[in-house]
This record gives sequence, C-alpha cells and structure tokens, in this order.
Amino acid sequence: MTDELRNQQQAASIEQKINELVQQSRVLEAYMNDNLSREATVTRLLEEARLASNAIQNVPTDSEVESFMPVGIGVYIKALVPPVKKLLINIGADVTIEKNKEDAINYIESKIKEFEVALRQLVSQKEQISMRMEQIQRQVNQMLQKSGSATGTSGEGSQASHRTQQHSHDAGQQHTH
Repeated sequence: MTDELRNQQQAASIEQKINELVQQSRVLEAYMNDNLSREATVTRLLEEARLASNAIQNVPTDSEVESFMPVGIGVYIKALVPPVKKLLINIGADVTIEKNKEDAINYIESKIKEFEVALRQLVSQKEQISMRMEQIQRQVNQMLQKSGSATGTSGEGSQASHRTQQHSHDAGQQHTH
C-alpha cells in the first residue's frame, strides 16, 4: 500500500509539473503570436520605406512629370507633378516638416535602418521563443516517459500526456510560418 501511495503522489507531482510547463508553453505561444504580428508589421513598414525611397530618387527635380495619383480601391487620377524641390514628411504626432529631396531620402534611409534593426531583433526573439518551447516539450516528454515507466501509465498520466502532446502539436503549427 505504501508503494502505491508513493507512486500516486509521485504521479500527481509529475502531472503538476507538466501542467506548469504546459502553462509556460501557452504563455510563450501567445508571446510568439505577438512577435509574429510585430514582425509582419515591421516587414510591411520596411517594404513601404524602400518603395518610398526608390520613388523619391526617381522623381525628377527639374521638370514636370505625369503620374497617377491613387484615390482608393484601385482607382487612379492622371496628374501632373511639378518639379520636386521640397517634400513633406510626417515625423509623428501629426507634425509635418518640409525637407529637400536629399534630406528626405536621408530621413527615409535612417528609418529603413531602424526597421532592419527592429526586424533582426524580432527574428532573434522568435528563435529564442521557439527554442524555449522546444525545450519545454522535451522536458514534458521526458517527464511523461519517467512517469509512464514508474506508474505503469495510469489514466491520469495518459490524460496529461494527451493534453501536452495536443498543445505541442497546436503550438507547433502556429509558429512554423
């Protein structure tokens, strides 16, 4: 009877640790999803900044040029753009300043560098989160193997195993983009 009680206590302790690890994994999964969202935003901003830089560099400063001005939902108006001497740049908080073409390009290039740094940091964080999630999964698997061999895989251990494996499967699908 004493061995059986000890095995039950050990199984309960292992299941509690497994549940704690699963909870940690869920927190990391939420953090991973937030990270992926921020990464997509920064990637979009980086692409937009590169396109803006390219567009400004290709606009002539000495002659009028015909262009298409977007008005929404894929509709454009043909417009004449006068020689570009100054550009308006929104620097935040609804504050817009006027800059010459060279200064505007320099401003955009500095923003591109900021976005590239932010993107590298997000990718690094994503890798760290992923490694930690994999580490938790290995720990859970080891604990399940130990509890299975020690307790003969009781019904409770099997349920914990199923929950953990299902959660790991779900988490793996969400962060393999």
